[in-house]
Amino acid sequence: MNALAIYVGRFREFNRADWIVYVAWVGVMLGLCAATGGFVWVGRRAGAPLPPEAYLVPVGAAVFTVAISLDTIGHRTVYKEALRGGEALVHHVIIALGVSSCVLLCAAYGHGSMFGVPALVLTALSFVYSLVDEAMHWRRYLSARSDVVEMWSHVFIFIGHATMMAAWWLWYARGYAGVAETLARLRGLLT
Repeated sequence: MNALAIYVGRFREFNRADWIVYVAWVGVMLGLCAATGGFVWVGRRAGAPLPPEAYLVPVGAAVFTVAISLDTIGHRTVYKEALRGGEALVHHVIIALGVSSCVLLCAAYGHGSMFGVPALVLTALSFVYSLVDEAMHWRRYLSARSDVVEMWSHVFIFIGHATMMAAWWLWYARGYAGVAETLARLRGLLT
């Protein structure tokens, strides 16, 4: 627990730019949690036949978000210089692929494989690049330039991301049960 306290204590090292990046990035992730969790909540309240995997999407997003909010503390402080090289680029690629795959999975509801196929490609690539990133992190850890808190945060990033995306893909592959009813309820709330 001492290592975690030291890691979280690095918030004190944040400058204005670090806070802007941190709040923006964690805010995007909290938005994902709110959007997926809110959608499932509305669907449940409307009596939509949501399958178990639908509930796992916001659960995975929440685990992902907590882990990223912890990992980003180190990225904005002690590991900032290490990330200035290729690792930062890999992170940006992962983010672009991940966000795009989620948007396309949403679009696939109304347009099927026209958006589903590119979403699958981008999802797979996001995991490939996540493995590249992980190799970079392990290389730093094995050369004593990283710590156990960062490494454990990456385990939970993978657990959250994989849970969210596997559940989302299963839900899509099985026909997005409950989505039509949830969308109808949302339209009713907005009119």
